[in-house]
Order: sequence, then C-alpha cells, then structure tokens
Amino acid sequence: MRLSHARGAVSVRFDDPNLVSCAGLAPVLALAARCGLTTLLAERVRITAKGGANAAAKILVLVAGMVAGADSISDMGLLRHGGMGRLFHDVRAPSTLGTFLRVFTFGHVRQLDAVAARLLARLARATPILAGADQVAFLDIDDTVKVTYGYAKQGSGRGYSGVNGINALLATLSTPIAAPVIAATRLRQGATNSVRGAATLLADALACARRAGAGGLLVMRADSAFYTHAIIATCRRAGARFSITARHTPTVTSAIARIGEPDWTPIHYPHAIWDDEEQRWVSDAEVAETEFTAFTGRRHGEHITARLIVRRVRRLNPATTPGQSEMFAVYRYHAVFTDSPEPMIDAEATHRDHAIIEQVIADLKDSALAHLPSGRFTANAAWLVVAAIAHNLTRAAGALASAFHARARTATIRTQLINTPGRIARSANRLTLHLPRDWPWEPALDELFRRALHDPMLAAAT
Repeated sequence: MRLSHARGAVSVRFDDPNLVSCAGLAPVLALAARCGLTTLLAERVRITAKGGANAAAKILVLVAGMVAGADSISDMGLLRHGGMGRLFHDVRAPSTLGTFLRVFTFGHVRQLDAVAARLLARLARATPILAGADQVAFLDIDDTVKVTYGYAKQGSGRGYSGVNGINALLATLSTPIAAPVIAATRLRQGATNSVRGAATLLADALACARRAGAGGLLVMRADSAFYTHAIIATCRRAGARFSITARHTPTVTSAIARIGEPDWTPIHYPHAIWDDEEQRWVSDAEVAETEFTAFTGRRHGEHITARLIVRRVRRLNPATTPGQSEMFAVYRYHAVFTDSPEPMIDAEATHRDHAIIEQVIADLKDSALAHLPSGRFTANAAWLVVAAIAHNLTRAAGALASAFHARARTATIRTQLINTPGRIARSANRLTLHLPRDWPWEPALDELFRRALHDPMLAAAT
C-alpha cells in the first residue's frame, strides 16, 4: 500500500463538525440505556461531596470513553470532537471527570459494585452474553498486579509478584459457549496476599451469577492461592461446586503417594501421540483420583471431604546420556480438589480451562486498565469497577452483533464495531449516521444497530 498522491499533494483540515470517530458507541449506549444503566446509577450512587454532582451522567461518560478505548483520564477527550455533541448529550471534560473520581470513598465504590452486578443481570436477560448459563456456568477467581511507578499512588506496594503495584481481584463468569464477563471486582493494596477479602468477593460474585441466570450447575474454579476453608465454605453456602488447585501439603502428598500404578489413566494432552496398534494415547500426562479430606487441622465439623484429581506429567532429564535409560520415572504432580459431578477426565479438563480468566485480565490491561489514572486509591477502585461495566457492555454488544464477535477479544470488537468513523446528517428532525462504504464488518455492525436501537425483544427482556 502506498499514498495515492505525490508527496505534499495531501493537505489536512480539522474543520468538519459532523464527523465522529466512534459511531459504534451509539448502539452500545442505547443498549445501556435500554437495560436501565442510567436509572441504576441515579438510584444507587449517591455522592454529596463537592464535585460529585450529576454522578450518573459522569459515570456514563467514563463508561463510554472506556468502551471506545480510553485508558486514562486525558483519553476521555476523545468523546469531545466533531459531531459527538450532536450524537450524545452531557459529555464532560476530562478535568471534570478526574475531579469527580477523586471524591469517591469506599462506600461509593461499593454502590458502584451494586450497579455493575445488577447491570450484568439485565444484560444477561437482554442479550446472549451468557448463553447456556441455565445449564452450566463457571465462576473463575484470580488476582493480578498492575504495575505502578513512583510513590504517589496510594496503596502501591510489593507483594508476591515482587513488583511495585496495586492488586486487582477479579471474578469472571462464563459458560461452555459464551466468553467470560466480569461478575465482581475489588482493588486492594499491592502488598496484600491473593486470598485476602476473596471470600467476600466470591459471595458477591456467586449472588451476581445466580441473578444473571446461572441456575444450573455452577462451578467455582481457582488456583492454589485460594485453597482455603473460607473459599470452599462460601461456595457450599451458595449451592455452587468448587474446583481448586490443591497445595502440596503433607496430607495431599501422602494421598497422591497412595494412588496405585494401575489407577493412572492416559489423557489426550498437548503433544500426545495416538498409537493405532495399541489403540491408546501415548502421553506423558496421566490422571487418577482418590477421596481426600481437607483442612483436618480445623475442628471436625469443618473438615471437607471431596475428590482429589491428580494429573502427573513425566519430568524429562535433559542430562541423560544417549543410549542410557533412566532407572525410574520422575513425575510432576498437579492436584485438584473438587466436588464436581463430572467424570474424572472431564473434571480435570474443566479445571484447566480456569486459565480463561487470563484472557479477561489481558483484555483489561490492553484497554481501561492499562493505567490506574489517579493517585487516590478509591478513585482507582472506582475506575476498576467502571472498567468492568465497560467490558461487560462491550461483550454484550459483540453478542448482539454476530457469533464471531460474541467470543472475540474486546480489542477486536472496538476495532471492528465501536471505532467506526461516521458522518452525521439531520433530516426531518432525525439523525442519520453515514458510515464507510464497503466496511468489512458492515453486517455485524448493522445487526448491532438494529438490535440495540429497535429490537422489541430486548425491551421485553429488561
């Protein structure tokens, strides 16, 4: 590709008041309005401090900016160009939004959490964002450290990762056929451990999942950092199943050692080879299970008995002399403590799919969570919740547009659907958005506009 005119023959003028760079924001904000986001914000978020007036309008601007790709306060200026003032009302300046975020307290952040949970439930009823949740759903919990620089950020510190930052705890909700959405978030100090406050967040996320339609089998998945009695007890109180990587404590190690050699079953694993003669998978990965009672150091009524599913992978010795066989096999063991009703092979594979939460973390860090924009901890906590709302709205928009966009990365949805240039025209008191001819994703974007603005089924669902 090359420039169609000679060098210097192209000039630039910033003079068209009718152009917008993110026409796809229109159906997304229409979807938010039809799901009652404005009403939820007005009812739930009450800020009386100076600078907190018109909280609903300001939060909507923050959500819109994040949906369009803003990752800092100054990036909110992308909503104040061309015809954006004709397409949207109550667009606020970035400086106003920064002042607004700084008046948040922890109580205000919890009010915003309530809005995010209720909006997700409404989106689940109005769109196929959580298709199949009435049968099987997965709730994944994990944390990540967002690196910060300097000493001005409240709450920054060095935790288990060894880097200076602030810790974000997330719970995501997904189904076998639907991409993950964010059910709950919590911002914590950087020096905290993974499990601190996780049981409370898990209880909120489980309640949110039930409201969002997860009425069938609900499995909570987590890594070994969350292998605690409080986490499992929270799951059982909510009627959910659990699947947690078990720490290699002495009792777990003893349980693994008691598994007999005939009990190990080869599994279809990356790099496995199918042997036609023996009709089996030749693989270094094998699975076995045994009954196990955890937390025996607590009082008897708090002991928890469930399945211990163990995967072992053969440890290769690169120092072996060519032609010399090893005296005995050495394995790495990965244990999962679960009460899942699935067969052993399926339950182990389901637990490995817990890694899907890393996709959400990567999406957030590639968009709104690229920065924590304020020096105040509570302002950044509010920013995280707004980022979750924007993420779920983007996911809902993708689910309305096409089957491909329902599972695409949020960055792909922004590129193909949200950040579409358009020109505004008015005729007979009606706005018309003229979009680029031969836009590669025209069918999906047209479907998004049609369903978000005019689908009567959506209105009935909310």
